[in-house]
Amino acid sequence: MNFPYKTINDVNVRDKQVLLRADYNVPQNDDGTISDDYRVEASLPTIKFLLERGAKIVVISHLGRPKGERNEKYTLAPVAARLSEKLGQEVKFIGDCVGDAVSVATKKMSAGEIVMLENLRFYAAEEENDRDFAADLAKSSNAGLFVQDGFGVVHRAHASTSAITEFLPSVAGFLLEREYVEIKSAVDDPNRPLTAMMGGAKVSDKILLVEKFIDIADNVIIGGAMANNFLKFYGHNVASSLVEPDIDETVKRILDHAHAKFGDKFDERFQIPVDVAISASGDLDGRRTEIGVEELANIPSDAKILDIGGQSIDRAVETIEQSGTVIWNGTLGYAEKPEFSHGSARIAMAMAKNTHITSIIGGGDTADFVRGWDALNGGSFTHVSTGGGASLELMAGDTLPGIAALMAK
Repeated sequence: MNFPYKTINDVNVRDKQVLLRADYNVPQNDDGTISDDYRVEASLPTIKFLLERGAKIVVISHLGRPKGERNEKYTLAPVAARLSEKLGQEVKFIGDCVGDAVSVATKKMSAGEIVMLENLRFYAAEEENDRDFAADLAKSSNAGLFVQDGFGVVHRAHASTSAITEFLPSVAGFLLEREYVEIKSAVDDPNRPLTAMMGGAKVSDKILLVEKFIDIADNVIIGGAMANNFLKFYGHNVASSLVEPDIDETVKRILDHAHAKFGDKFDERFQIPVDVAISASGDLDGRRTEIGVEELANIPSDAKILDIGGQSIDRAVETIEQSGTVIWNGTLGYAEKPEFSHGSARIAMAMAKNTHITSIIGGGDTADFVRGWDALNGGSFTHVSTGGGASLELMAGDTLPGIAALMAK
């Protein structure tokens, strides 16, 4: 699949001052240090390409949710330090993202230098997609080109993803290009059979994606807390398990859609758990007990369903092994706890060891899980996305503002 927007390969970046939007919204430890630098690592190909051509790079990003106010808990200074380590050269940090201090510092830059500006979300205008703020970003950075490489934010119409493109010629970086091509190829032109696995907590957040996959996939597998809503709809006792309120009409709509698509192969092609793993006490550190869904009638009121069971795992693995493409978004249980990560771990193993499979891992918790599980930090899979909401919306076929605003080829 061709990427329909211009990239840094399509323009002359030599000796240019570039405003680069990255996604450095990285997880942090309690002391503010970075606990996972996957997104920093993923940005390196674009940055190195620009530096090798003598570009001067001004990096902008956000971190956390400071709600439009300066909060040192969310400073990007540690990210600048980590990027400096990765590149083996100084990344100068500027304590603001607009204004005179930024303008003076960026005006003095030489070829091959890189600076990082402070958290964009210290300004409420960023999330408001404010044109004046975007104009200030362009002016203060002294840039002549905008490069969008923050895939994790392109589903948002913010000043640094949308309005900024009104003030600077705007192209994509390599990370954004790869995310788009890998995900769109898997959804629009997959190697078949295509199997889609959906987990996580909420049906309502993913209903459009579930329905899209019913239309295009050969198999759909439902797990995680999402599956609890289907079990409840079928009359099973889910006790204290996580479910969404007032979701029965949505579940019925999905099931009707799946019955219409798969017909007499519904039970084979649209898989919900036939057995589950519970914590009888409801404690997330409790003992794993596997039971068939018909046995849910007898579980204690405090019990929680926290994973799919062995039969459901075996059925899913068999389906995956016969697939040409597998798209996975949402863990299949409470995978943060080893006792309830069995389903997710077996699925990851099946995808990784069957190298004929094009394996696409949606961002967020699923990406975090597989990179923690995989000795190659995600390298055992075709593509591990850096974006959560962005990957969901791209898979669902939505228009992403931060991509649509770029210069078309």
